[in-house]
Amino acid sequence: MKTGLVLEGGALRAIFSSGVCDGMLEGNIMPDYLVGVSAGIAYGVSYLSRQPRRNLEVVTTYAPDRRYMGMNNLADKNNRSYFGLKFAYDTIPNELIPFDYDAFAAYPGQVEAVVTNLNTGEADYMEVARRERNSPLLQATCAMPLMFPIYHINGQPYLDGGVADSIPWKHAMEQGCDRVMVVMTHPRDYVRKGEKLMPLIRKTYREYPNFVAAMESRAQRYNEDRERIFELERQGKLLVIAPESTMGVSRTERDPDKLRLLWGHGYQAAVDRLEEIRAFFGC
Repeated sequence: MKTGLVLEGGALRAIFSSGVCDGMLEGNIMPDYLVGVSAGIAYGVSYLSRQPRRNLEVVTTYAPDRRYMGMNNLADKNNRSYFGLKFAYDTIPNELIPFDYDAFAAYPGQVEAVVTNLNTGEADYMEVARRERNSPLLQATCAMPLMFPIYHINGQPYLDGGVADSIPWKHAMEQGCDRVMVVMTHPRDYVRKGEKLMPLIRKTYREYPNFVAAMESRAQRYNEDRERIFELERQGKLLVIAPESTMGVSRTERDPDKLRLLWGHGYQAAVDRLEEIRAFFGC
């Protein structure tokens, strides 16, 4: 039996997922396969490297720091992102709060990140390199439209994987996973609304009509996907953990106390269901 874990994105709201992963790590539960989107996978690699609370330390220490995120970074022509790219993807993991590349490399399973191909408007699923110290892939999967530059990987242009496939449970099953656990970053009653900035998106990405079309259909596809996930959960084919509330945490939350509370919500959700998760994964 092959087990899989799917981590939705959500920028700093994904600290909920990190809490879930830390609870699973404490219970020594590790899947055979992990696929994540945006911050879901950017945080998820610290679970696979077995570094509990590392993500919590990163966000509670640096979310208020303008080097980490802020409009000054977006205005910097050498950065062109709301997030300080060198600081977030190089200085923090390689100097300030070190990421354990050796432990990550020792993870025996498969790990993939989702990115949206601007030419096709569809999701591409790529293996996360184990020892890449400034991963363009982990930056690209987090690259929210209008807030990040376009990333080119293997000659193709990419942005945020959540545009094309926000919750890649189908892909996990296609990879041969018999048991798939999904961690969401929105409550069960959440309904995604259409993108308010579509006029600006159409103008900014006019050279990529398939990507614009994907942005236009994103809300409908997302809502339909969640309905299918909950249906499969009722059938016992998926195990789903979702927050009861996001506790007022925004995608670019700066308040360490709010972030700590949402992490704790995820951690407790995993601890409370640890035996259920073990049984589902056949641990």
